[in-house]
Amino acid sequence: MAIFKDLDISTDITTARTQLAQLVDIVQQDISGSSTRKQYAVFVTASSDSIQTYSVTSSLFQTAYDQDYTLQVSNAMFDMTVGLFYSGSTVLSSSTGIDSNGKRLFPSTSLMMREKTEMYRLFAGKLLGDSDASFFAPSSSTTTADRIDDALFISFKRLFSRDGVRRNTFAMRFYSTGTLDGSPNATAYEQSLPNGYTGSNLTSTSVSGSSIFTDAAEASNLQTLFGGRVGSIVNAANTAQKVGVLWYDAGVAVLDLKKVCFSTQHVSGIISATTGSTAPALSNQTIIGRTSFPSSNPSAKLIPDLLVSSSMDDLVNYFATTRFSSGSLTGITFQNETSINSTLFFCRANADEFNYSNNPTYFNDAGELVVMNAQAPSENQVPFTYPTTIGLYDEQNRLLAVAKFSRPIEKNAEKDLTVRVRLDF
Repeated sequence: MAIFKDLDISTDITTARTQLAQLVDIVQQDISGSSTRKQYAVFVTASSDSIQTYSVTSSLFQTAYDQDYTLQVSNAMFDMTVGLFYSGSTVLSSSTGIDSNGKRLFPSTSLMMREKTEMYRLFAGKLLGDSDASFFAPSSSTTTADRIDDALFISFKRLFSRDGVRRNTFAMRFYSTGTLDGSPNATAYEQSLPNGYTGSNLTSTSVSGSSIFTDAAEASNLQTLFGGRVGSIVNAANTAQKVGVLWYDAGVAVLDLKKVCFSTQHVSGIISATTGSTAPALSNQTIIGRTSFPSSNPSAKLIPDLLVSSSMDDLVNYFATTRFSSGSLTGITFQNETSINSTLFFCRANADEFNYSNNPTYFNDAGELVVMNAQAPSENQVPFTYPTTIGLYDEQNRLLAVAKFSRPIEKNAEKDLTVRVRLDF
């Protein structure tokens, strides 16, 4: 039977908080692989011309998994999407005006521009506390040159970021330049197109020009804003170049595409299209960056042309496959933080306490203590116990928690015993 003793909240109970760190290593092929990135066709548009009817479907974001996402044991690692600042240079240069409701108008050669700006607003509202605000790198800047108009958002899942990303541990391998136009890796379909269309750099994996972007050089650059702690992401080869911001508590990296990419590089390839074509094989597609027919904008550049003309799926596919490469090297790595909150109970047994038990087997029929050395004189028959368990009770004597010893501990009148019980949550 239990023996009770009250705990003094000022001396016997205390709290503690500790941090655990876990290394997260995301390889390139998990980011670039089509079977490890899940799409969600939530955007659908339909149109028609005199010849045919066609439609474009796209996700608003894609989720990268640590293996084939159709497997039951796969784990979602992060979401990736793009966003454009509503008043940024890319949006303003492509807009054709504003309608009577205050919404921006865009040409038919653009796609999902409102969704791209709304995605930017979504992250701004979550992290900055103002959907109309803009991101800056560094976050303390207010100059236009540091403003992130064209953003690549990488939002890590709670399973991997836990309570936050640990400072000075984030690093990302990213290919700032894409492959050259006219790649020999053109598909048979591309090679069959008229007027000498020979290749695409929208689907060819980059093999050179990689950069390392990290927050490790920004130990003293830390702010706490609406969304929590935030620090700068820099180019490891030139730490003065701020290329984005990392929100540690939210587990979100915001990268400036104009700084992490060769933004004026010529791009060429097949993208989703909402404008008609007289080529039946391209009923819902167009070719960007080629002079051959059918074509769209033969002088197209990554920014602004590809960002404006492509669907969000096209853009995420492009950055995931060409700019993270498809090898077995590390694509993204960081350490996460797990906060362990603990309550410590110091259960103290003085020398004259807990040396006997209320268990009926501890007494004989005469009510006398039964000791092991029954032949010894009565003055030497010192009672003792072997405690094995501590129970924590509330004020109504309801059992709340049980702590088991790894082995029984002898307790007698010559010993003070203190047992520390730790509850983690």
